[in-house]
Amino acid sequence: MDNLEDFLIYIAIGCLLTTVSLAVLNKRQRETLFAWLPGFHRGRRTSTSNTPPRSLSPEKKVPNNGPPPVDYKETFPPSRREALVKAAEKLPLAQKNCLQGLEVDQIEFRKGLIPFTADYRECGPSTYTPTEISVEEIKALSDFPNYAELSGVPLPEAYKEFKIETALPRPYRPLRWAYHQTMSLTKLEPDWWLELEKGYIDRVADRKQLFEEHGSLVLDYLPGSELACKELMEMALQFLCARYPQYFSLSHSSPKGYIFHNGILKTETVIKDMHPLHVLLNNVPEDFAIMLRNPDDGFYYFRAGVICSALGWNVHTKIGLQLKEIHAPIPDYKEKMEFSMDRYFSKLPTARPIQRGSWGLELDTPLFMPPGHPHEAHRHVQTPQLPLSRIHLRVDWQTLRRLPLSGAIVFNFKALFTPIEEFRDEAYIPALLGKILREGKKGLMEYKSTWHVEHVAVPALGEWAQEQAREGRVEDGWEVRTLEESPWFPGWEEKWHRLQGF
Repeated sequence: MDNLEDFLIYIAIGCLLTTVSLAVLNKRQRETLFAWLPGFHRGRRTSTSNTPPRSLSPEKKVPNNGPPPVDYKETFPPSRREALVKAAEKLPLAQKNCLQGLEVDQIEFRKGLIPFTADYRECGPSTYTPTEISVEEIKALSDFPNYAELSGVPLPEAYKEFKIETALPRPYRPLRWAYHQTMSLTKLEPDWWLELEKGYIDRVADRKQLFEEHGSLVLDYLPGSELACKELMEMALQFLCARYPQYFSLSHSSPKGYIFHNGILKTETVIKDMHPLHVLLNNVPEDFAIMLRNPDDGFYYFRAGVICSALGWNVHTKIGLQLKEIHAPIPDYKEKMEFSMDRYFSKLPTARPIQRGSWGLELDTPLFMPPGHPHEAHRHVQTPQLPLSRIHLRVDWQTLRRLPLSGAIVFNFKALFTPIEEFRDEAYIPALLGKILREGKKGLMEYKSTWHVEHVAVPALGEWAQEQAREGRVEDGWEVRTLEESPWFPGWEEKWHRLQGF
C-alpha cells in the first residue's frame, strides 16, 4: 500500500470527476454553483496597472478542443497577506513596522520569488514566498508565530481527559461499498491533525532506530526546504502544546532560545540545536512529506520528509521528483490524473486542509518495508495454518495541507494497526469488509495486496457477519453499503471510551 501515491490518486480522481461535472454546465449554471464560495466574485485581488494579465497570451491560447494548458509558472496559491496583517497585530512595534500591508506590487513579487534551492535566511529582504510573504516579514515574525491566524486553521481544543498510558487512536474503519463510489475526502478536523496513543514511547523509539539503520531512506531534506521544515516543525509543536498541555510545553530562555519540553519522554529539546525534521522524528510519531513549488515552472516537487511507515517505497527513492515523476509507474496517471493533480496542488488554499483514510490487511504489524524487505515475501504465499491473531487492519490516516509562510504542501499520515478479531463486536464491519474482499474489483484488490491473508480473514468475517445478524446487531436484509458513520461504525465512541478508560 503506497501511502503517498494512494492518497494523491484519490485526490486526482476527485478533481477529474469535478472537472467532468463542470464541463456539462453552461456559464450561468457554473456561476450559480460557485457564487457562494468565499472570494468567488473578488478573485485573487483587484487588478491595478501593475498587475500582469493572468490569462494566456494569444500565442499560448489553446483551442477549445485541445488539451488543457500545463503552464503553472504564473499560477500561485491564494495570498496570505490579510492573515499576515492580523497575525502581526500583537507583535512589538519594531516587528510590526517590517510588514508591508495588505498589497504587494505584483511585478516585484514575481521578480523576487525565492529561488528553488535557496535558503531563505540568505535571501534579500524583498524576496517572496509563493503566498506573497517577504523574507523580511518572515524574519520579523520570528520563531513560533501565530500559525492559527496565519493558516486560517484554529489550534485544537485542549484534551484534558487524555491519558497517554491507556490512550487509543480513534477506530478508523474507512471501508466503502461500492468500493469506487466516493473518494471520501473530508475537511480536516483541527483537533485531530496529530493523534497520540499509548504506544507513543515505543513508536518514537522505533522511528529513531529506523533512522539509525536506514538514514536518508527515512529522513532527508534538499536545499531550499529550510523554511518549510522549520514552519512544519513549529506548527506541529504548537499543536501538541495546545492539544496536550499536560504533557508538552514550550519555554524561551537566553541564550538557548526556544526549548520544547516533552513530559512523556522526559526530554528537553533546544530547538535551534537540531534540524526541524529531527525535532519531529524525536517527538512526533507521524510521517511528513514536504512538496515545494518550483518558481521556474510552477510545479511541485518532493523536497524534504521524514517517513518511517512506507510500504514499498522510501524517501530516498522519491525525493527530488516532481509530482508526475513520483507517480510515473501508475497506469493511466499521465492520461487521466496528471493535469487534475497539478492543478489541485497549484491552487490548494491554506485554510482548507483535507483528510482521508487508506487501508489494507497485513500479516503482523510491518511499519517500514522498503523494496526488497524480507516481509514482502509473506505477500506471495497463503500460509495454511496462519493464526487469525496475526492478521491486522492497517489504516493510514492521511492529511494534506498548505503551509502559510512557505507555501509548501505537506502530506502527513499515521499508520494504525487493529487486529481483525476486534471486528467481531463492531456492527456491520465484518459484512462490509468481507464483501470488499470477496467482490472488490480485481485491480483494486491486487493493489491492496490482501490475497495473502484472505484465506483466513474471509471465512472469519463471514462467520461474524452471520453471528451479528442472528443476534440482531445487524437488521434483517441489510444491504452492504458504506456506513453513515464512516470512517467509523455505529457505537464506536462507546467502545473507544470503554477500552481506554476515558
